[in-house]
Amino acid sequence: MSNEQEHPRKAFGWAARDSSGVLSPFSFSRRESGEKDVTFKVLYCGICHSDLHMVKNEWGFSTYPLVPGHEIVGEVTEVGSNVQKFKVGDKVGVGCIVGACRSCDSCTDHLENYCPKQILTYSAKYYDGTTTYGGYSDIMVADEHFVLRIPDNLPLDCAAPLLCAGITTYSPLRYFGLDKPGMHVGVVGLGGLGHVAVKFAKAMGVKVTVISTSPNKEEEAVKHLGADSFLVSRDQDQMQAAIGTMDGIIDTVSAQHPLLPLIGLLKSHGKLVMVGAPEKPLELPVFPLLMGRKMVAGSGIGGMKETQEMINFAAKHNITADIEVIPIDYLNTAMERLAKADVRYRFVIDIGNTLKARS
Repeated sequence: MSNEQEHPRKAFGWAARDSSGVLSPFSFSRRESGEKDVTFKVLYCGICHSDLHMVKNEWGFSTYPLVPGHEIVGEVTEVGSNVQKFKVGDKVGVGCIVGACRSCDSCTDHLENYCPKQILTYSAKYYDGTTTYGGYSDIMVADEHFVLRIPDNLPLDCAAPLLCAGITTYSPLRYFGLDKPGMHVGVVGLGGLGHVAVKFAKAMGVKVTVISTSPNKEEEAVKHLGADSFLVSRDQDQMQAAIGTMDGIIDTVSAQHPLLPLIGLLKSHGKLVMVGAPEKPLELPVFPLLMGRKMVAGSGIGGMKETQEMINFAAKHNITADIEVIPIDYLNTAMERLAKADVRYRFVIDIGNTLKARS
């Protein structure tokens, strides 16, 4: 079915006007939709820690007005004449990227997330020169290549955070071979990323240890999320007892923290994979890497093919994010709470029921 827009479509959402971090209602236009574009009504959008960084321009490349949101799910309302994969009524999602060159080595390898010309879902420039706006809004337009199908058995609100937090942790577990049953993997930080990392690793058959500065998270990690064990990173005795026991570690922390104790937990040839994004450089001691051929690596989201694979895996294994659903009017309070890590484990905005355009 085709019903293509010939003009930019009016949209409504919430935006930050400057780096103060305050968001407020904002009317804007979505770009013109073309023959390969999918238009969908946004029903839910997760609040990622990146949104907080971007709203406050903590990474230095935000452009205002900025409509955040790259964990976007909803229902298709229109498709372009050349759209092959989607039809009106389908449940779909858009994650962190909405464009890539489609011809470089990374794109050819289905790794659009590493394309030098990737276009971010918000605060970037699209091919037609328009600014990209994210999912804290009522409608979304994206090329079908960057639209994901959400299986019917995944609740949309709990599935939204998988489009960023899910793929950010699933991809390194797969790529670095930390997905083999019987392996021992550590997860540093039990937040939006960490809690889904635990769920994916357990579904892959891996032994999981959560590493946290907060002793009070032990019961949550072990009893609720199913981790096999828990380490308090500030407890020298616990850390000492676990030295050399892990095949890999997924480090989800986006604040300053020491890497030396984590490197010590790795077996020889072990891999410490960073998926959090601290604002300031971390100190990396090299000698402990040499004494065991250990690796420190990074990983950022995933390509479209792998992201769909992740969503299908989540549906098969009944993996969803643990969320707190909020109305849009609560957004600024949620951002303040997120800055203090006061959420278990992901805020999701109920766009469909609470975002109303103001006349």
